[in-house]
Amino acid sequence: MTGLRLARDDDALSVSHGEQELLRYVYRPTEAQLESPRPYFHPLRTLAGECVSLYRPHDHVWHKGIAWSLPNVGSENFWGGPTYVRNHGYVQLPNNGATRHRDFPVLHADDHVVSVTEQLDWVTEAGSTWFTERRTFAVTVDNHAWTLTFATRFTNISDARVVMGSPTTEGRDNAGYGGLFWRGPRSFSGGRVYVPNRIGADDLMGVRAPWLAFTGQHDGTGRRSTLVFVDAPDNLGHPTQWFVRSEMFACVCPAPFFSTEVPVAPGESLSFRYAVVIADGDPGVDGAAKLADTGSAALATLEQAG
Repeated sequence: MTGLRLARDDDALSVSHGEQELLRYVYRPTEAQLESPRPYFHPLRTLAGECVSLYRPHDHVWHKGIAWSLPNVGSENFWGGPTYVRNHGYVQLPNNGATRHRDFPVLHADDHVVSVTEQLDWVTEAGSTWFTERRTFAVTVDNHAWTLTFATRFTNISDARVVMGSPTTEGRDNAGYGGLFWRGPRSFSGGRVYVPNRIGADDLMGVRAPWLAFTGQHDGTGRRSTLVFVDAPDNLGHPTQWFVRSEMFACVCPAPFFSTEVPVAPGESLSFRYAVVIADGDPGVDGAAKLADTGSAALATLEQAG
């Protein structure tokens, strides 16, 4: 079999292409409250079977593959671990919320596409539901790469305005993380980072660009793999600022609240869409741009599908 397949158990979905599992989506996580338990994608593998994600690294146990993770949701933390507090630094507070799966209104799979729609609740550590979320993701395969598209619409159902921000909006320079966050394998440390017409690494922290690619090398095989993250043109603040590291460890996050706070009034919603193209090899900056075009096309299809 060469087409896409979707499987489900009590805690996770699995998407495979032929005999190769491409991802697992854990929708009922079991981690401690301190880690702000939330659904995540891990492992993620290339078509050749190379793993391109990391789960629960000892330095930041709340990092899990790719996950929608937000550290500054008003006074609450839906990222995990300590919260950065202006004039106090990182403080462990009783504010680690959880993003809880409710149901799957849509689970679709055929040879060419897997698409999933999920309903979730954002519940504070104190037990109050602040947001509801409608999340959609899809998987498609194109030649030598595959694409994960991800869309979220979350609505403030509390009775108060909630300000979305980041450690940078709280006063820490170049720490604007929060959003669709990816943590790469240990061996990807020191990898290459590409944005349009430019090659870099940690010097690209905070850059604005419509897409960003990360290429790393695997232990064992010595082969390279690339992930290209694409920001949809209708996203708030497009082109987004990017939180990216290579030298300390490999991570990428299109960060819509990097340097700007965004208030969400009761009843209001925010929506974001992204594509992640996962490929074997190192395409260079020009090849990364072509993979970004693949991601953009997948986002257009996702928009048309509604």
